[in-house]
Parts: sequence; structure tokens; C-alpha cells
Amino acid sequence: MQKKFIGLGCLGVLVLLVVILVASVIGSYNGLVSLDQKALSQWAQVENAYQRRADLIPNLVETVKGAAAFEKETFTAVTEARAKVGQINLGSNPASNPEAFAKFQQAQDGLSSALSRLMVVVEKYPDLKATQNFRDLQVQLEGTENRISVERMRFNEAAQAFNTKRMRFPTVIIANFFGDRFREKAYFKSQAGAETAPKVQF
Repeated sequence: MQKKFIGLGCLGVLVLLVVILVASVIGSYNGLVSLDQKALSQWAQVENAYQRRADLIPNLVETVKGAAAFEKETFTAVTEARAKVGQINLGSNPASNPEAFAKFQQAQDGLSSALSRLMVVVEKYPDLKATQNFRDLQVQLEGTENRISVERMRFNEAAQAFNTKRMRFPTVIIANFFGDRFREKAYFKSQAGAETAPKVQF
């Protein structure tokens, strides 16, 4: 009789341990899903901000073209950079694909650089800066660049939260069990040379 109680007690402890283990696995999985979805949602916001910029560029280029018709090289660079951005296929979860993510960031950095060159061209044409169309477009573009910066920062925060949860024990075991489903998220990084302050000359 006593052996029967001991056997039932051991079985009860074993069942309790299994229940705790299953609850831990379910909790870790659900936590990863939640943070993954938050990172994906924030990624959509990043794409939205970049799309807004891409939509503004043709209007900006056409407005500047009217005043600076012979700066063809700069317009071509902006147009080509915008086209490169549009050609990148990111897949459903680009932040989990470091190669695609790096290509995306490189293309966006190229577009930012081309836009900077366009703004240098604008400095040569004071009449252009005085037109209402150009001022409106410039304000919208500046606002969009600020949004891009904010959305990239928020995405990095969401990616960090996901990566931190993913790398903690025992969640790392569960994440690895699901393979690519919960790959580490990549981060946005500053452009090469961004650590050097620009030289301002008058």
C-alpha cells in the first residue's frame, strides 16, 4: 500500500514537471511570436516611410529639372538610385535575412546620397529655392527623412527586444528548434562615414 502511494507521488511529480515544461515551451514560443510580429509591424512602418520618400522623389526631380535643366547627371543618379531601391525583393521577413537586409540598406543609403547631391545642385539656384512648389516638396522630403530616422530607430528597438528574448535560456533552445521561423533580426546601421562630422565651408 505504501509503495502504491510512493508510486503515485512520483507519477504526480513527473506529471507536474511535464506540465511546467510544456507551459514554459508554450510561453517562450508565444513570447517569440509576439515580439516577431511587433518587429514585422515596425518593419512595415519603415517600408511605409521609405515608400513615401520614393513617391516624393519624381515630383522633386521634375521641379528641380525645370530650373536646372543642364544638371542631367544628378537627376540620372537620383532616378537610378530610386530604381535600384524598387528592384530589391525583400521577401516576407527581410530582417531575418541578413543578405537581403544589407542590400536593402545599401540601396536606401545610395538613394540618400543621390538626394544629398540633388540638394547641393539646388543651392546653385536661388530662384528655385524661392518657388512655392519646391519649398513644399523640400519640407515634405525633410519630414519624410525624419520619419525614416524615427521608424528605423523603432525597428531597431523591436529587433533588439526580439533578439534579447531569443538569445535567453531556455528560449534559445526553442527558437533553434523552429529553425528559420525565429532567426535573429538584423539592425539598421549608420551609413559608412557617418561617424565623421561633415565639413562646413563658407
